[in-house]
Amino acid sequence: MSATLVIRGGIVVDGTGAPGRVADVTVDGDRIGAIGPAPAETGGETLDATGLIVSPGFINVLSHAWGSLQRDPTGASDLLQGVTTEVFGEAYSLGPSDQRLVESLRPWGSLAEDAKLDFARLSEGLSYLESRGVALNIASFVGGTNLRILMAGFDAGPAEPAELDRVRGIVEEELQEGALGIGTALIYPPGRFASTDELVALCEVVGRYDGTYISHMRSEGDQFLECLDELLDIGRRASVRTEVYHLKAAGAANWPKMKLAIETIEAARQSGQAVSANMYPYTAGATALAASIPPRFHVGGPQALLQRLADRALRAQIAAEMRLPSDDFENLFYGAEGGRGILFFEDLSDGTPARGRRLSEIAADRGMDEADALLDIVANEPGQGVAYFMIDEDNVRLGLQQPWVSIGSDAAAHQTIMPFTDGATHPRTYGTFARVLGHYCRDEGLFSLEEAVRRMSSLPADNLRLADRGRLAMGAFADIAVFDPATVQDYATYEDAHRYATGVRHVVVNGTPVVRDGSLTQATPGRRLRRAQ
Repeated sequence: MSATLVIRGGIVVDGTGAPGRVADVTVDGDRIGAIGPAPAETGGETLDATGLIVSPGFINVLSHAWGSLQRDPTGASDLLQGVTTEVFGEAYSLGPSDQRLVESLRPWGSLAEDAKLDFARLSEGLSYLESRGVALNIASFVGGTNLRILMAGFDAGPAEPAELDRVRGIVEEELQEGALGIGTALIYPPGRFASTDELVALCEVVGRYDGTYISHMRSEGDQFLECLDELLDIGRRASVRTEVYHLKAAGAANWPKMKLAIETIEAARQSGQAVSANMYPYTAGATALAASIPPRFHVGGPQALLQRLADRALRAQIAAEMRLPSDDFENLFYGAEGGRGILFFEDLSDGTPARGRRLSEIAADRGMDEADALLDIVANEPGQGVAYFMIDEDNVRLGLQQPWVSIGSDAAAHQTIMPFTDGATHPRTYGTFARVLGHYCRDEGLFSLEEAVRRMSSLPADNLRLADRGRLAMGAFADIAVFDPATVQDYATYEDAHRYATGVRHVVVNGTPVVRDGSLTQATPGRRLRRAQ
């Protein structure tokens, strides 16, 4: 038997949920040739996996690494956790777009810094990234914000029928080229200005190609259950599979809704509707500080928002709306209990010490009300990112125990080098998958190791229609993670996030080792993956 690579002596956990078994894994080119005893004379490179778990590489179903991979092709923060595929498309994607998309990213700071974004088609953007060389595989949904801007710019009204028809044609082209479906973030303008009917019209195209509609819903808090109903309604009306981005109940008053949401999803699944969800294993989310500002003040785009913040009367009106619960928008400021639940990742550009401090502390230093302090900071630093502590730990456990929940970091992926370490980040950038395997699987025993692997491999591969991925089986693509279940561990914290996880020994992408004995090989065998049709 000839082989290009043999992984010897490991415990194979194949991604299906079946019990692990001791076996060698033989790789021939980019595919798995055999699973079982490999003759000594097989040849090829050998990786020692004695006493270690050999599993499919993990699929990050919510990645924002489309920009960071252009600057650092290693994607090391994910790669060193065993991730072999990055999936983009929550709100934004590498096309279809024009220059207005770049402007829309202004409130999100460095998300697109030094990255090319304005591709006429998503297929072009993914091909561009692949051509530069990446260590991990890449796939993407079409960003719903991309589509909304193409139809209506930053306006709040409905898209013109002719524009909707034109963009439906673009969506069809993208689905024909292998896009996974459409991904929205309806909490944020201008994407949130899309009506349910508009989303149904777009998703009808996705449904015809067996794609998926995946969404950060309009609310994960006060209107959580109503917005889950909207997602399910879109799925039924458009005959499209659906998924909830980062399933959570945000804000202490809404924590009891998590159980109800899970029951709603279970009921839909029992009725035959294809619906699933993903999560990150943390009690804080992270997004722009500007996301606390009611959407109607974002109409017209980032520059229009800054002009409104310069008007003292309007600023007072914005602050007043932020201090009260709302049925009209997701009030992150209120849901995070004002400044007490908002944590800064880094110091402010004016020199104000903010890293690791709460908004309430900074407001007190300034002698200001917390809402006024927030608007003052946004006016000067519209791209400031923060953590919002809004999630209950018991709900994190409850969500992670559901067999239809996969895992996504909701973050970029890169090495612990400058310029990435110049700014702070959420610990999920470096710890998401290791935290599932270490803290929640091994330490808390929420699920078996085989189940943890299944939820990070074959479950998302099947949901996203990624053919021959997510399983260790003869003929499948050789995306493989080798790790020590006793030592896999996350170390990143909110105060010190740039810390790699440990426990992953080897990682193979398309048959090529990209991590060997815990070190990056600098190989870039990653490919653009297309949805199987």
